Amino acid sequence: MDMESLMAQAQDLQTKISSAQDELAKMHVKGIAENGLVVIDMTGKYDVVSVNIHDNALSLGADKVAELVLNAYQDAKSKADVLIDKTMSAITGGLNM
Repeated sequence: MDMESLMAQAQDLQTKISSAQDELAKMHVKGIAENGLVVIDMTGKYDVVSVNIHDNALSLGADKVAELVLNAYQDAKSKADVLIDKTMSAITGGLNM
């Protein structure tokens, strides 16, 4: 394989990755804690779009609410990780980037 062909493939891969990142920014996942007492909406690029705390959660106290927010965030991040892995794997053919 010549260098010119290799460079063209690298450029194509870079374009595909950039496009996938744009798509991930438009995709959303929801992290849920305690049957919906706290719900976090996050993009496929880890941007938190919203945090919803149900009124019933507030009676649990600040420490419990903080724990629920953390749990919902971790759930959303985990789902975003899967989305990112699936999207990027389709482009890179499973190469670990």
